[in-house]
Amino acid sequence: MFSWIKALLLLALSITLTWALNTKHGDAPPFGKLLSPYRGFWRNAEPVSPASAEESLQLPGLQQPVTVRFDDHRVPHVFAQNDHDLYFAQGYLTARDRLWQMEFQTHVAAGRISEIVGDKALEYDRFQRRMGLPLGAANSLRSMQADPATRGVLEAYSQGVNAYINQLTPATLPFEYKLLDYRPEPWKPLKCALLLQLMAWDLSGRSDDLRMSNILGKYGAAVVKDLFPDYPSREDPIVPVGTPLDFKPLPAPPTPPSFTAAYSAKVLETEPDAELGSNNFAVSGVKSASGYPLLANDPHLQLNLPSIWYQVQLSAPGVNVYGVTIPGAPSVIIGFNESVAWGVTNVAADVMDWYELKFKDNTRREYWHDGRWKPLRRVVERIRVRGRPDRLDTILYTHHGPVVYDRAEKPFNTQTPIAHAMRWTAHDGANEVKAFYLLNRARSYQDYAAALPYYGAPAQNFIFASNDRDIAIWPNGRFPLKWRDQGKFILDGSDPAYDWQGWIPAAHNPHVKNPARGFVSSANQFSAGPDYPYYLNWIYASYERGHRINQRLDQMTHVTPDSLRLLQNDNLNLNAQLMLPRMLALVTMAQGQKPALAQVGKAAAGGAANRESASGLVDGLVGKELSSWNYQYDADAIAPSIFDLWYSDLVKRIWDDDFGLKATGREMRYPARDRTNNLILKEDSSRWIDDRRTPGHRETLPELARLSLKFATDSLTRKFGPFSSKWRWGSQKSTDIMHLARLPGFGRMDVDCGGGAGIVNATSERNGPSWRMVVSLGPQVQGYGVYPGGQSGNPGSPYYDEMLETWRTGQLHELVFLRSAAEKHPRVPSALALKP
Repeated sequence: MFSWIKALLLLALSITLTWALNTKHGDAPPFGKLLSPYRGFWRNAEPVSPASAEESLQLPGLQQPVTVRFDDHRVPHVFAQNDHDLYFAQGYLTARDRLWQMEFQTHVAAGRISEIVGDKALEYDRFQRRMGLPLGAANSLRSMQADPATRGVLEAYSQGVNAYINQLTPATLPFEYKLLDYRPEPWKPLKCALLLQLMAWDLSGRSDDLRMSNILGKYGAAVVKDLFPDYPSREDPIVPVGTPLDFKPLPAPPTPPSFTAAYSAKVLETEPDAELGSNNFAVSGVKSASGYPLLANDPHLQLNLPSIWYQVQLSAPGVNVYGVTIPGAPSVIIGFNESVAWGVTNVAADVMDWYELKFKDNTRREYWHDGRWKPLRRVVERIRVRGRPDRLDTILYTHHGPVVYDRAEKPFNTQTPIAHAMRWTAHDGANEVKAFYLLNRARSYQDYAAALPYYGAPAQNFIFASNDRDIAIWPNGRFPLKWRDQGKFILDGSDPAYDWQGWIPAAHNPHVKNPARGFVSSANQFSAGPDYPYYLNWIYASYERGHRINQRLDQMTHVTPDSLRLLQNDNLNLNAQLMLPRMLALVTMAQGQKPALAQVGKAAAGGAANRESASGLVDGLVGKELSSWNYQYDADAIAPSIFDLWYSDLVKRIWDDDFGLKATGREMRYPARDRTNNLILKEDSSRWIDDRRTPGHRETLPELARLSLKFATDSLTRKFGPFSSKWRWGSQKSTDIMHLARLPGFGRMDVDCGGGAGIVNATSERNGPSWRMVVSLGPQVQGYGVYPGGQSGNPGSPYYDEMLETWRTGQLHELVFLRSAAEKHPRVPSALALKP
């Protein structure tokens, strides 16, 4: 009898243990499945591709055979006989390398992360839905499917992704599915639209309306005009001032008389990174060594593994294009063909506005607009939560857009005011796929210009070069027709005069073709100068990157691809060049060595020669290091570590008592760098210098500069010990490339490299050049490129991060561009025949 009881207990224990090991518990993975030698993570180990291999694969859904050649970086070169098979193959191959990444990001955009990780992501999912990302994706999909060409592209791409998903078994699932214990779902065209919507959020989902309204309410219009001007004193716009207009401007809507009204404060939380940006530039044949244009692009985004981009060559009748795409989006987004090259950077136009609402009562079923009560549309969202009951969330919609938070609660994001409606161009829907479909097939400037009007959001600076020896740039997207400063502050949601009144015609977007200076460029600075007739925004990225690029390009002759590669890796910090001499002089004044004002002004003018008088301004090794610095943010340099902390802390000491949340109780922003620098350089007696939190003591600018320098050196000493080579910039900055889902151990931490925010090589702690590309046009077009990662999304693959070292050291790979499927190339050893 005892033996039976023992057997039953052992059986029960075995069943319980088997269940426990094969079930996800909280954040712990199902270890039985994960460690299984038959289906666990061991099966995801992947060898280096053989030096020469020929394989074939039958895929239901193909119409004709497709040849795929693979180069030594596992980039697929796809040769199809029709469009359907081209995009079917692209979908299949991208899914084979990046399925988890592309599907996970669609869950992010759709507000569906709770389905995977449980209620810890609930507020994030609510926010994504309340911001209307799924709404914008659905509207864009309608636009895309209304066009026969793009409808066919999306359907074929989705069929290709699903062909790969249908092949998967528990053993061959990508690693992250095993770790997080879920399976991929069928791919639909909506998912392609969701990915584009996620990019729109990353690049245009910011606004300062609430902060600026709080500043206006507290300090008044005169302070706003002084500290937050509509155009900086230092700027080098994308379209140069004086560029002739080739259109007759439309009149701007009239400014309502009540526009300068102040609004009450609200206190909120985080937002997309303000440092996301990019560089692109093209030089004409007049400046190049070959006589043909060259084009370069390096979009700055958050650095992740798997890499943001996926390299591919796509060839079919009428198209042969190479470049990068976002995994999950068909076609090539940045790239070149045999005739043209193009690239993009973010425009940063003001395309998101907030409208203060007046509800009829607490039921929030009607709001006041245009002299009458209008009904709110109510949409109930069902959010599935892993391990918990579904959550229902009701979102209210006005004619402007969603009321992101209709009741008092702690918002997920600082930019989000309570009881306000949001108007955002990304909700309207456009056919971005058609824009890239046409760009991939472009042969001339006319083709490029014809493709751009299809593109809506996020607005991008589309740079262009061609074998016809044309270069051009268009800050392009759908821009609302506004009065000046409409959207700088929260708007009156009851007055129709504050509604968007229409759109700037696409042909009126800023643009320049073949300028006399022989180059075009952008670095997220102002799209055009004050002579441009339309209002796009009042603030853009600080001018230093754009100005440095233009400085270098203006001086260049006999430009080669390596000239542009070196420019992409330029580490000179123009802000340091402008500000360090003045800051050293201020510390001297604080130490009692008060030089004559003329001498201080000389030191503040910048340049190593002008800093001779400043060599003794700061005692010891720190002063010597700063005084001899060449302003380069190289990884081994020590001065950048000191200056970066010093300048940032000085800015905080100047503004935090007047614009900081803790000091004011209001969500505000600091004045822009240009205005701050002018105060430091020229306004020693400004009232903003005194810290009003210290009554009885009036701070001076030299005193603040001394305290900030002490903060910087103390911080570095605490972190690295006494002054030494350990203070080097590469160690202080510590660039991290994390796994997309923040899985520990699957990113690459402490990547040792130079650069920084506000520098052409804009590699900061978490952001940087996500793809560097240089294209040399000519009879035989040649491209060069690299991104910080690899083609595979599998952490067990040698192609997961094999290009990282090339990227870290600022080098580029020569890109293999095949003219035909049969072309022999020593770097293209293997092939895959896809058959119907």
